[in-house]
Amino acid sequence: MLPSYILSLREGLEAALIIGIVLGALRQMHRRELASAIWAGAGSAALLSLVSAILLTRLGLELKDPAEAIFEGLTMLFAAAILTWMIFWMRERAGNMKSELESGVQRASQSGVWSLFGLAFFAVLREGVELALFLSAATFSSSALQTILGALLGLGTAILLGWSFFATTVRLDLRRFFQVTGMLLLLFAAGLLARGVGELVEVGWIPALVGHVWDLGGVISANSILGQALGALFGYNASPSLTEVLAYAAYTGTMLLGLWAAGRRSHRTQVASSPVKPGSL
Repeated sequence: MLPSYILSLREGLEAALIIGIVLGALRQMHRRELASAIWAGAGSAALLSLVSAILLTRLGLELKDPAEAIFEGLTMLFAAAILTWMIFWMRERAGNMKSELESGVQRASQSGVWSLFGLAFFAVLREGVELALFLSAATFSSSALQTILGALLGLGTAILLGWSFFATTVRLDLRRFFQVTGMLLLLFAAGLLARGVGELVEVGWIPALVGHVWDLGGVISANSILGQALGALFGYNASPSLTEVLAYAAYTGTMLLGLWAAGRRSHRTQVASSPVKPGSL
């Protein structure tokens, strides 16, 4: 339930912030009559995203081995790839999201209602389809009930935070929020990658190298509550193949190195763009 909660909270908050920023820009422009186009676009995108989630989940559940294992493995690998892109994208764009959206609203409002509809539709659809893919992948490592419950709680929290951000004096540090959730999602993506590789190892698409590197079933059983929680969150496997271990370690190490390099690059950019104070030279 926790993975679907974190995923839904992050994606839902981003969608809520997008809608809030767009509506706020319309209010500042004294064009509140155009708000209905925003709500129509967001609602249509949310409905289409829900349909996508249902179709993806039903497709995965109706398949039989080996097609089921192949579908689950490829879905997990694709979800891990999208999560990776999203972590880096939000790390770079979180601080400029508001100004970029407000500029987009100004341009769209001059083009008519359908431009605003499209702006809200495609902005929310991107978040919704991503969430549908993530939740489908999460369902393979957890029960459907837990995934749905976590998603509903995450979306509810996102709506509350989004409303508080714009309607009260609460100010959420978006960059810090996305950094913290990004680290959690990094571990979740690593688990998805390892589990996806494990599924493809089972069907023979990827060699196992060594069938079982270790067996921790006597310490933490994969069927225990703790084992299931660790499996859903971090891809825990009590008896993984060497290929799974290498995939997990290589992904985690590469991501940490990439985030460290991105942080240093961002810091250098901020230092270079900051004005020089008189007398500091």
